Amino acid sequence: MNVLWFIPTYGDGRYLGTSIGGRPSDFAYLKQLAQAIDSLPFAGALLPTGRACEDAWVVASALISTTQRMKFLVAVRPGLTLPGVAARMAATFDRLSGGRLLINVVTGGDPVELAGDGLHLAHDDRYALTDEFLTVWRRLLGQETVDFTGSYIDVKGARQVFPPLQQPYPPLWFGGSSSAAHRVAAKHADTYLTWGEPPAAVAEKVADVRQRAEALGRSVRFGIRLHVVVRETESEAWAAAEDLLRYVDESAIARAQADFARMDSEGQRRMSHLNRGNREALEISPNLWAGVGLVRGGAGTALVGDAATVADRLQEYADLGIDSFILSGYPHLEEAYRTAELLLPRLPLEPIDEYVVARSADPLMFGPFGDASAHDVPNHAPSSRSTAAV
Repeated sequence: MNVLWFIPTYGDGRYLGTSIGGRPSDFAYLKQLAQAIDSLPFAGALLPTGRACEDAWVVASALISTTQRMKFLVAVRPGLTLPGVAARMAATFDRLSGGRLLINVVTGGDPVELAGDGLHLAHDDRYALTDEFLTVWRRLLGQETVDFTGSYIDVKGARQVFPPLQQPYPPLWFGGSSSAAHRVAAKHADTYLTWGEPPAAVAEKVADVRQRAEALGRSVRFGIRLHVVVRETESEAWAAAEDLLRYVDESAIARAQADFARMDSEGQRRMSHLNRGNREALEISPNLWAGVGLVRGGAGTALVGDAATVADRLQEYADLGIDSFILSGYPHLEEAYRTAELLLPRLPLEPIDEYVVARSADPLMFGPFGDASAHDVPNHAPSSRSTAAV
């Protein structure tokens, strides 16, 4: 498994739908979170995009020099950026970061926000634009001189002077639940990314994208975006999940659901359908909880449970062909450490950088008045519970 975390560039906190217990995502906090991710066995982190977020490219660029090995999954927005400009940004970031860039292709799902940014295309037209954009973008980073005339993109003699470090280009991640999205993913994506739906629904998506890609002579990897609420016991985990909604009232749910309803995103429609805008029956599949999506757009489900159970649920997705997992929890700094401590040791992770291995192997030092003085075994030693293999 390839496991990434999440950097909330719109703010963070202990509860959903309220400023109570909130904290700003200023540079000090973003740096602290990025360095935590960098020192833990996460492969990297996703940065969100949209007008409610700090700009993902600027934030990721600022965090390059504060980290050593983590990768940054950063959005490219066809229609808001031209392919030549996006290719230069990607190549520059990839070179300066030492090959630590992943590209998240976001076609967009909120017509109001897109109109504010000057993009006025209908849903399927945006995916047609994305197809043309990625055709040019991939060829440019492959060091071709490109002449291309399409319905939306028109370039003459386009050329990328400085190549990216990763060849032929930084890996493309692509999400979308509609038929139009699946067509583009099959043609261009390296990893198709879905939000956390019940396994049967995810299996249908995986099968459709895989079949479309194979028809084009391509293969695609698969990823999933999920929140996690992991605790030492099931009861603690479910109590923590419910506590996320402590300050969410019916009016907050109604406002959020109204915003989601205006969107033309098939993925958002599917997320909203899972919770139906109310608190009843939010466990939509074993340990899969739709409470996050009551007030949060985009990824709206969380796996809730003790570490062994959540690991088993992740393995169920892995058995469907998912090999990349983008996880998150509230607040993201504390939950990154909790997830790394409780959950990651139970997962068959892809090999991690020697830097992280070395740090995790460093013995903790305890003085005569430290925590270890009260125990025969220092409290950093693995317990029988944490060493259970999967």
